[in-house]
Amino acid sequence: MKLPMKRTTSLAVLSALLLAACGGSDDGDDRGNLLETPQLLTTLTATQINAGASASGLQAIAGPARCDVQVVALNYSTVGVNAEKTNASGVMLVPAGSCPNSNLPLVAYAKGTDVQKPRTLANPTDGETFLLAAMYAAQGYAVVATDYLGFAKSTYAYHPYLHADSEATSVIDSIRAARKAAAARNVNLSGKVMLTGYSQGGHSSAAAHRAIERDLSNEIGVAAAAHLAGPYNLSGSFKLTEAIAGYQFFVPYLVTSWQKVYGNIYSNVNQAFKAPYAGYVENLLPNATLNYTTLVTSGLLPGGPGVTPNQARDAVFQPAFISDSQTNPNNALFLAAKRNDLLGWNPRARTLLCGGAGDPTVPPAVHRDVAQADFASRGLTNVTSVDVDPQVQAAFGIGGRAPTDPASAAFATYYGNYHGTYEPPFCHAAARALFDAFK
Repeated sequence: MKLPMKRTTSLAVLSALLLAACGGSDDGDDRGNLLETPQLLTTLTATQINAGASASGLQAIAGPARCDVQVVALNYSTVGVNAEKTNASGVMLVPAGSCPNSNLPLVAYAKGTDVQKPRTLANPTDGETFLLAAMYAAQGYAVVATDYLGFAKSTYAYHPYLHADSEATSVIDSIRAARKAAAARNVNLSGKVMLTGYSQGGHSSAAAHRAIERDLSNEIGVAAAAHLAGPYNLSGSFKLTEAIAGYQFFVPYLVTSWQKVYGNIYSNVNQAFKAPYAGYVENLLPNATLNYTTLVTSGLLPGGPGVTPNQARDAVFQPAFISDSQTNPNNALFLAAKRNDLLGWNPRARTLLCGGAGDPTVPPAVHRDVAQADFASRGLTNVTSVDVDPQVQAAFGIGGRAPTDPASAAFATYYGNYHGTYEPPFCHAAARALFDAFK
């Protein structure tokens, strides 16, 4: 679908931007200030959204679009892992057309794991952006979504993958930036903020939720939150003896990220990684040119037909490194995971945890269910969970069930697409149902 591109800059918009930027954020620094005039890239009409959603099967889950959606590019100030000043980019989606531009609730979204450094959500043809447009913005929500540190326009030297504190600041400062962009574009937000994110984004949105309610409740009012298929129990995941689907991407990404953040995950890269991966893995992700598929087809990471997650793990990592992280309570990787778990806090806003029981990448039994039990152990009744596996199986299974033969092509397709393609729309539908009750 070829979309018309619009670019608008006016003296009125620029003046409003400069006035908003001069104010800074509520904590007295420049976090969340806009570094460029928020640029209108295009307007997706409700007709275009309906056509795209119908063709992909999304409309049956999201419902027909009620609004056109303006796609606005953002570049904003934020901080790195040591509170050093830097920037991040992102997108703001604004209901338009038949929908009013006032009293809009704001959905702050955190994206899933990304391995492509140039990718930005400020792209109307991006699948994740379109999902947000169809599911939320076309239904009357303003949306802001960060690209995170180290992606797109961000000048940060690397992406601190699954580092809870910097994920939180990226999301929080995107909310501040969205408020300034809304003022610059004469869009009135209601003040209600809904937090959500998928996969890595579920970890990020939960980290932001925790930080806002702990430190910023006078500035940002969280009306509701939905954390979707997130790895909340990272330390528990390192105890698993069976590798998750996608292990060859996610775990090297995590290990090299935390090495940059903490400096003590390994003393030498060869201690953790086998050859040839040790020679380049520290600078591999995110990648300037390659995606999940081409990282494997190029031979830079193991994978492909017939390669199991355990085989991929054993090809990349030194066995002693993995064994120690599984068994040693003082292991540096395990302790870093404990620092980035999202357990042991008490959400105040109504909160939903979503996942699918068949998810082979972020298994709910390891993450969602452990987090739910953790919250329940302190008597919290405002946190609930939903399992979307029945919907996934009904829509994508064989005769309404998951394929069971590990050697079959159907099994590979089903579980290869479960986390990244099948599960997200159903979790987003559950999130929107919650948000509709609080908007």
